[in-house]
Amino acid sequence: MTPSREVRGEALDYDAPPARPHTVTVPVEAPVNVVYATLPHAVMMATPADLEDFALGFSVTEGVVTDPGEIRGITVSTVPRGIVVDIGLMPAALRRHMARRRSMAGRTGCGICGIESLDQLPAARPVPPAPAIAPAAIRRALAALEALQPLHRATRAVHAAAWCTTAGDVAAVREDVGRHNALDKLVGACLRAGHAPTDGFVVLTSRCSFEMVEKSAAFGAATVVAISAPTSLAIDRAMALGITLIAIARPDGAIRFTTPGAVLGE
Repeated sequence: MTPSREVRGEALDYDAPPARPHTVTVPVEAPVNVVYATLPHAVMMATPADLEDFALGFSVTEGVVTDPGEIRGITVSTVPRGIVVDIGLMPAALRRHMARRRSMAGRTGCGICGIESLDQLPAARPVPPAPAIAPAAIRRALAALEALQPLHRATRAVHAAAWCTTAGDVAAVREDVGRHNALDKLVGACLRAGHAPTDGFVVLTSRCSFEMVEKSAAFGAATVVAISAPTSLAIDRAMALGITLIAIARPDGAIRFTTPGAVLGE
């Protein structure tokens, strides 16, 4: 499995429709099942490169081993739902690992990293159709968002997630050091305020990965706009869920990666 791939999208110029074909190279994101002595331990979303290094580093930083010599061998296998990295442990390390084996759920906040097996990956749940969003609304939301991130202005170290109306008015913004946490906070704020997921779109200041699309879908949002680039799996998941994914969003334009025709003004 390669660490990147080319995908075809459509370049949106807010002032000069229609959209035009555009090819972008995106990083590949894949579920990697970390297994110790055939026992599933965790599923991590990762770029499928240097996985032997990942296996060793993960084992050390997670405290599974204290020395590289405690690892007997590492086997990387591609399976239908992702990649399995099976790590063999020396007897003493294996006994220690079994004694302290625990779930990682709740530690990463992404809702995917932390499950133990590829079989636990969530099935796609398509979102209801929503009104199309005009390019002018995207530009308006992006222009307003910077002034609505006080923690980011003070620290330059946090992510934001925003809920915007179909007209591009920013209805809610939440910030957090974790991009997943920012989106979770936003979804909670929208639910508390009674914002209907069909009445707007999500804007993310962070990289758009699989779990960000999945969380947006759980809320019911049919359009996701990201300032940064998407991963391959985010694009695939958005397609499966019926989500319009727009990314690399700038003041003058953006790239639409899924659901052609879901943005008006063309």
